[in-house]
Amino acid sequence: MDVRVINELVHQQSAFVESLTAEVGKVIVGQKTMVERLLIGLLTGGHVLLEGVPGLAKTLTVKTLADALEMRFQRIQFTPDLLPADIVGTTIYNQAKSEFVSKKGPIFANLVLADEINRAPAKVQSALLEAMQERQVTIGDTTHALPEPFLVMATQNPIEQEGTYALPEAQLDRFMLMIKVGYPTKDDERAIMDRMTSGMKVTATPVANPARIAEARSVVNQVYIDEKIRDYIVSIVHATREPKAHGLGQLADFISFGASPRASIYLNLAARAHAFLRHRGYVTPEDIKAVGVDVLRHRVILTYEAEAEEITSETIIRKLFEHVEVP
Repeated sequence: MDVRVINELVHQQSAFVESLTAEVGKVIVGQKTMVERLLIGLLTGGHVLLEGVPGLAKTLTVKTLADALEMRFQRIQFTPDLLPADIVGTTIYNQAKSEFVSKKGPIFANLVLADEINRAPAKVQSALLEAMQERQVTIGDTTHALPEPFLVMATQNPIEQEGTYALPEAQLDRFMLMIKVGYPTKDDERAIMDRMTSGMKVTATPVANPARIAEARSVVNQVYIDEKIRDYIVSIVHATREPKAHGLGQLADFISFGASPRASIYLNLAARAHAFLRHRGYVTPEDIKAVGVDVLRHRVILTYEAEAEEITSETIIRKLFEHVEVP
């Protein structure tokens, strides 16, 4: 397909983006990056992990987004005593009909917020994993498809590590993006305080619906990505595994494991969605750089040496982007 045609198509289909951001902005002050990353997840079907201290409006943002998109929202508070059946559902005996029937759990929603996901034990995390990967759930001996679109947005608190179960690497890898949510600026905080103490309740009104998102998704898949940019993505991911081959020998001691092939797939998809949100029908290296840290942050496993020297995966990823040749 001709790039001009795709450009035109993207222009038409991404028209709702501004009104959606404005609608979310009525409730949420600032946090534009977080909102944009959640939209990238929605447009590509990639799950999102949010990390930040309590009170930064993570839950409120996801709930507001669901309101503005007329999507079914469910929040599951993860606790150490949670059972897989509390998430996916269970079979119950119907005495009137003398038969077992499936009672669906809160996972059957469009946007599922897994709050403090690292508080639940491995058994529960693996039940969620099946749903995230297969987009279906087995209750008893019946398999149920999850609604479309289906997206898990999980939060974890970086401070309190007591009584938490670190997410296994395999599960972290299932998340397309890991977003660090920071504190608001001084001006934003003043606006938040004024808005939240005014006594007026503000909610988002719908500006799009799941069908609109499904249409937008099919357009995102058509966004043009040049051969050179595809090679650039692979070079970046490859550099996390073999930094020496890219003239970054000094980083070799700090990387225990590089990113998996999922990173290349997700970088490609996220960059397309990033271009779409900017009403562009083609991907530029800037799109890759913009989403690169969020896609790779949780996929580069550091050595003890890096931790001892207080080197973060972000520092390493930024160094890779500085060194790998841009097409």
